[in-house]
Amino acid sequence: MTTVDRDLSTGGDHLGPGVTGSTAADRLDVTTAGRPDGIGGDRRDEVAGPAAPPEVVSTATVVAYALAGAAILGWFLFGWLVLQQGFIDSVGESAGAAFALLLVISIVGTFRRNRRR
Repeated sequence: MTTVDRDLSTGGDHLGPGVTGSTAADRLDVTTAGRPDGIGGDRRDEVAGPAAPPEVVSTATVVAYALAGAAILGWFLFGWLVLQQGFIDSVGESAGAAFALLLVISIVGTFRRNRRR
């Protein structure tokens, strides 16, 4: 949190518009990342608190991801070289399969995370 001194009287040693180095009674707390005008600011460091320790990824998960990547690559090569459907068509088909796989992984991960709570 940043503290900004404001001169509430007409006199005083001004450091800027409305800002002075006067007494503690004239201080105003500002919580928008040090901006006395109150615009913008990033408060993630104040709200989030300490970071949680990273979760450990099991070996089975890493192996499953590697197999999924190899299957997507194999699907691309099968469509391009065996079916001869064209390079761009094979890239699009394998990208669609990869996005569908990511969606399934995301849904399964959500159910697993909610089950633990």
